[in-house]
Amino acid sequence: MLSHLSIENYAIIQQLEVDFNNDFCVITGETGAGKSIIMGALSLILGQRADTTVLNSNNSKCIVEGRFLVSQNTKLQNYFEQNDLDYDEFILLRREITPSGKSRAFINDTPVQLAIIRELGLQLIDIHSQHSNLELGKKQFQLNVIDWYAGNNVLLEEYSTEYKQLRIFDKEYKKVIAESEQAKADLDYFEYQFNQLYEANLQADEQAELEKEQEILNHSEDIKAGLSQVYQLLDGEEFAALSKLKETVQIMQKLSAYMKQAEDLSERLNSQYLEMQDIANECEMLSEKTENNPDRLDEITSRLNLLYDLQQKHRVSTVSGLIEIREDFDLKIQTASSYDNQILKLESQIQNSKVGLTKLAVQLNESRKSVLSNLEKQITSYLSQLGMPNADFKADLKTTDDFQANGTDEMNFLFAANKGSRLEEITRVASGGEMSRLMLAIKTVVAKSKALPAIIFDEIDNGISGEIAGKMGTILKDMANYMQVINITHLPQIASKGDSHYLVYKNDTSDNVETGMRMLNSDERIDEIAKMLSGENPTDAAIENAKSLLIQ
Repeated sequence: MLSHLSIENYAIIQQLEVDFNNDFCVITGETGAGKSIIMGALSLILGQRADTTVLNSNNSKCIVEGRFLVSQNTKLQNYFEQNDLDYDEFILLRREITPSGKSRAFINDTPVQLAIIRELGLQLIDIHSQHSNLELGKKQFQLNVIDWYAGNNVLLEEYSTEYKQLRIFDKEYKKVIAESEQAKADLDYFEYQFNQLYEANLQADEQAELEKEQEILNHSEDIKAGLSQVYQLLDGEEFAALSKLKETVQIMQKLSAYMKQAEDLSERLNSQYLEMQDIANECEMLSEKTENNPDRLDEITSRLNLLYDLQQKHRVSTVSGLIEIREDFDLKIQTASSYDNQILKLESQIQNSKVGLTKLAVQLNESRKSVLSNLEKQITSYLSQLGMPNADFKADLKTTDDFQANGTDEMNFLFAANKGSRLEEITRVASGGEMSRLMLAIKTVVAKSKALPAIIFDEIDNGISGEIAGKMGTILKDMANYMQVINITHLPQIASKGDSHYLVYKNDTSDNVETGMRMLNSDERIDEIAKMLSGENPTDAAIENAKSLLIQ
């Protein structure tokens, strides 16, 4: 139950604190006093979005806080555990809206995301707003009514889990099919490119080696001539540097017998002589090996041109880059071939998922069909109590071939207000007052099944008056035997049925207008109901009538 509501700096509410009893609570007040504003503030702690337009003053933040008293509830306890929240018999929901527009939500003083507080709110209280009657025409709401009444929560959760998995499989299947078709369309291109690179027999270091060899072959005559010239200078017949150096070594060796320093110089000269001799021999050898080989040069040039063309084509600058591209094409070819296995696997997963879904959908269908008769009878009975003894109501359940979010069933509520009238869809034949009575009948029937701690009706009595209003009040009062019922009403017949009566009022000050709310005592209730009967200045007859209503 909602035990306490605190509102600060919201719309025309500067500060409001109110405690609620766990019974049939009625809220009254003149039009414009702020009843809907209080409901708007309450909706904030139930997860509705808000902005800075809700602020009464832009100098401070808006704070709305609601305290709910709940008995031991396994579902709620599990929800708190799943979201790492502390569970207690008192659940405190709070929203804060800052002047800058920042919104924060709290559960038992723990900051949470808005979606979490919204989901929790749906498990704590059901708010029937002035526009909720429109829900009656929506197929999903109609199907929800059947599921609430049948207690299909666990079965729906199982179905929902499997349905989400099927959608994941379907999405992946469509993706793989599209990729497979594209890959197969590109396969000829991939294979052509791969084969061209494969046949090129690429080697990571070959380009640098070929370029060096090409450089030598391009200048083979110059190289051969140069090497030969160096050899002749070192060890030729006309002038041989080695011959002269050898004579120098011999002279220095003779001098070594006479002076110590000459011995060292002799060794150094001999070392240079041996080094130059090796150089001369190597130059002679390289000169003999160096040949003008046009065939080899053409071969290298052709190979390098192939590498350069491939690099330009694939926009890389190295053979290693070409090898990476070749491997990528190879992978794409293999991937294109592997899609068939992926498709077969997904088709099997989809089929298995559909088998499981079909089983759950059949269970849902059977559960729904099993309660239709009782649901129709109870709703028709309540309609009779609400002054529609000849009304007929039917829940038309049909099964489709398609999996939907809640099974394969479609629901259509049919209604006839008068004897002999043809059953038609509710939105086509029900008046505003009939819609209100239908909604109350449905809410009354499913309230116990939903097992919510509280329900709020915001003017469900729209289009109702007279004796029917009193009967509606009686039904609401009976509903309060197993849950807290809070009802906003303009009708004295309903207000008089309340166990607790709250008045929403408006204070006009010199600076602004403020909304307040308080619980009325016995005398104040008589006065308020008398005003609802006859106006701001109630007559004696209205006062007596109010007393009579309160006694009933």
